Amino acid sequence: MANIKFEIIENIATVSEGQKGWKRELNLISWNDREPKYDLRDWDENHVKMGKGLTLSKEELLQLKEILNEMDL
Repeated sequence: MANIKFEIIENIATVSEGQKGWKRELNLISWNDREPKYDLRDWDENHVKMGKGLTLSKEELLQLKEILNEMDL
């Protein structure tokens, strides 16, 4: 697997924590020196290992926010 360069610009929130200490976090991350995007995924406690996740632009995140606000939960 190729090396992926990332920089966590801002840790926004922890959504949940698993039994093994991994945390599902919403972060603002720059991947491979590109413009930062919002990212939701599981991380180990040292932010070295990561699970599969979802990366969204600001516009996509705002659209998702609107969708969630309209949902009757």
